[in-house]
Amino acid sequence: MKKKLLSTLLASTMVAGMLAGCGSSSDSAAPAATQAPAAATEAATEAPAAATEAATEAATEAPAADEGKVLNIQCWNEEFINRLTDHYPGYEANDASDPTKGGKIGDVEVKFTITPSDDNAYQNNLDTILPENANASADDKVDIFLMEADYALKYVNSDVTMNLADLGIDADKDLGDQFQYTKDIVTDATGNLKGASWQACSAGLIYNRAAAKEVLGSDDPADVQEAVKDWDTFNATAAKLKEKGYTITSSVNDTYRVYSNNVSAPWVQDGKVVIDDNIKKWADDSKALLDAGETNNYELWSDDWNKGFYPDGKVFCYFGPAWLINFSMAPDQDGSIAKDGGWGFCVGPQSFYWGGTWIAAAAGTDNPTLVKDVILTMTTDQDVLKEIVEKDYDCVNSKSLLTSLAADDSFGLPVLGGQNPYGELEKGAENVDMSNISDYDQGCNEEFQTAMKGFFDGNYKTYDDAVAAFNKAIVEKYPELTTD
Repeated sequence: MKKKLLSTLLASTMVAGMLAGCGSSSDSAAPAATQAPAAATEAATEAPAAATEAATEAATEAPAADEGKVLNIQCWNEEFINRLTDHYPGYEANDASDPTKGGKIGDVEVKFTITPSDDNAYQNNLDTILPENANASADDKVDIFLMEADYALKYVNSDVTMNLADLGIDADKDLGDQFQYTKDIVTDATGNLKGASWQACSAGLIYNRAAAKEVLGSDDPADVQEAVKDWDTFNATAAKLKEKGYTITSSVNDTYRVYSNNVSAPWVQDGKVVIDDNIKKWADDSKALLDAGETNNYELWSDDWNKGFYPDGKVFCYFGPAWLINFSMAPDQDGSIAKDGGWGFCVGPQSFYWGGTWIAAAAGTDNPTLVKDVILTMTTDQDVLKEIVEKDYDCVNSKSLLTSLAADDSFGLPVLGGQNPYGELEKGAENVDMSNISDYDQGCNEEFQTAMKGFFDGNYKTYDDAVAAFNKAIVEKYPELTTD
């Protein structure tokens, strides 16, 4: 009912002329959705849904008379295009077989521009067009663009993004049900919120159930969690796994995000690059595991790394969010662990996240009312978010909805042997702390991993030699920083 009301509100306001003149990745096809009775989540979502409906009505009651006729959206792949096409009430696609061809919301034309992220092309495109957006012609103005966490602050800490408050979105009232880390990632240096996400890509430890039974005596998530509850215990378990012919992870790179999400301070402090103790611990622990033959140094996404998706790969665990298992770990391939429902899920040594897409309003947009409604609908509407879970298997950015899903057995995932991971995912999202992010995170993380690979491969004799190479690379990349 609420979905129909929203559609009616949008259509009526736009047809009446109130709007006249006025976003670790390619999206994969989701497996068949697990359908669940709406009653399972009705009680938990009634209040947030009512609040969202009220916000939506306010957003559409009095749009400015001079808003645009074209909603331009910049993105790097088809993920957000598919979410908007499939779930935004009242959206009409121009071509149902090809969502990239855009569509209509009321009498507003929706256009998508895709610039792949390869070779930094997407950011280069944004860097060219966003600063001049206010001067663009009405039909060419960027209204919405998508961001990833690794570079979000680059745009958040600039004047190319609008404060959500300036759109009439209240961070506490409208987005109070969202996880704090998803807001921290898009909060500028002065405390302004400049984006929102429908996803909470909290992640955990995805373990091989057969290996857990063989080595640990149980594949129950609680028992496995006890065997990997912190890094010292994790490393001790690695030795037990080796005795049975398993590596604990496919690669040292599997754990990097876990450590780097749990630093005690930013990479850059007063213009100086500082290697956090938890980053140093990753290097030490990884070297010890490699030297003991308990993991490897494969590149993520490589053929060697993928071998653990199958039983013969003899890999105990990977680290990642729900999308990694559902879409990336060969769930449709005969003989894979995922297709046979052979993975389990627990939090692991430390909570972390991987991935997510944030919706930002471009400064200079001539469609602020519609942009506001798109952000609120796609990131707070409980009906829309539940649809996204059912169809796309995204872990959504709603505490109350995840709580209700965790209590509903029909939301068990086939790749996890029917285990419902939403309670663990919610717990993980609550514990993610991204208050120490900085504008330099992407470059520092990439250069540090590159230097450490050289150390692990024997190209540098000592850790200090690798750090020296890292320092040199960082100063070349960011001349304004120091490493002394």
